Amino acid sequence: MDVLRDDRTLLTEVLREVGEIALTHLKSGVSSWNKDDGTPVSDADLEVNRHLHERLCGARPDYGWLSEETEDEPGRLSCERTWVVDPIDGTRAFLEGIPHFCHSVALVEGGRPILAALYNPMAGEFYEAASGQGARLNGRPIRVSDRHEVEGCRMAAFEPMFRHPAWQQPWPPMHVIQRDSVAYRLALVASGEVDAALGLNTKRDWDLAAADLIVHEAGGRMTSHDGKPMHYNGPVTMQRSFLAAGPALHDALFARVGAVKLRSRSTG
Repeated sequence: MDVLRDDRTLLTEVLREVGEIALTHLKSGVSSWNKDDGTPVSDADLEVNRHLHERLCGARPDYGWLSEETEDEPGRLSCERTWVVDPIDGTRAFLEGIPHFCHSVALVEGGRPILAALYNPMAGEFYEAASGQGARLNGRPIRVSDRHEVEGCRMAAFEPMFRHPAWQQPWPPMHVIQRDSVAYRLALVASGEVDAALGLNTKRDWDLAAADLIVHEAGGRMTSHDGKPMHYNGPVTMQRSFLAAGPALHDALFARVGAVKLRSRSTG
């Protein structure tokens, strides 16, 4: 536990450092372009990624590394622990100066996160969790909501998804919010600011790993839409979907989405 405590201290320090780097880029001007898949990336993403790699891997050279902004290193598969990193999750929001992005880092062991932190420097929100030690926001314990009913719930998701004609039964009225950062949507579930988050399109390990632990340590449940737990840092780093909520609402949502057959990444 002493090693994990030291890792937690290290992660906290480094995430706050990259938060300053990101805010400095926003003040001085950000250069951005599109990747081959059409998603945006900026010079800030790359500098944050470099700093995280230098500091985290410099301090823990025996840990693996998996990041959105680094070419995959297969050696991570033989490491006992691996950093799983999204330097800036929600780059579109970041580029527009909207406080809906975050830096996301998880430490994964045996396919599951054991340490996690998300930092939204514009909003001044620092979410963190360690396995078996609960979840916190700015040092205060957080808890998922205890809502049971789907109707009227606060849902973080892509709103047009719920109007798709393929649903066998229409969705009841919900308060749906959109956030560019998937990790940040899930953090809002952990803090109880929203009741649930749902995504039926493919995500990557770095989108979900840190938030997964934070949701679970806040008393919530997070699975793929068909109820399967996530496994991270495998040879394939894609996750087909996600569903997160408090236990009772997770059950109610699973009753609606558990049998869905996903056909493409464009479902929402």
